[in-house]
Amino acid sequence: MKVHTLDASIWLPQPIAYVFPFFGDAHNLERLTPPFLKFNVITPAPIVMAPGTRIRYRLQLHGIPISWESEITAWEPPHRFIDEQRHGPYRSWKHEHRFAEREGGTDVSDHVDYAVWGGSIVNALFVAPDVRGIFEYRTRILTEFFAATAGR
Repeated sequence: MKVHTLDASIWLPQPIAYVFPFFGDAHNLERLTPPFLKFNVITPAPIVMAPGTRIRYRLQLHGIPISWESEITAWEPPHRFIDEQRHGPYRSWKHEHRFAEREGGTDVSDHVDYAVWGGSIVNALFVAPDVRGIFEYRTRILTEFFAATAGR
């Protein structure tokens, strides 16, 4: 199974004490996901984040309804957490989120290892462009949200 990688990072003008809880609220994924995916967290709030927490979602991928379940496999506030797909569209998906204070704000880094059905060709033609687009959208929304809340 070929594993593909995505790395993304952004500096946000807010302290880690404000940034980490935003990411630690699974329901904020709805605001960070492009609308065309029709992404919904279906696990009821509040979701208590800890190793072993499972979170269920629904989305549409190219018009096809998809169920997704992830598990929090590491929870180390305010510096790091990992979610891993337990059921969903990928053969595997492991997403590590890292947070570090820098220059009055917070560096947010994402490292994703994933594998797809259909291998490298399917990844190159369909999955990688979608994943990159989702993270580009996320970066834009985070930039707008945290700039608007700076100084609060």
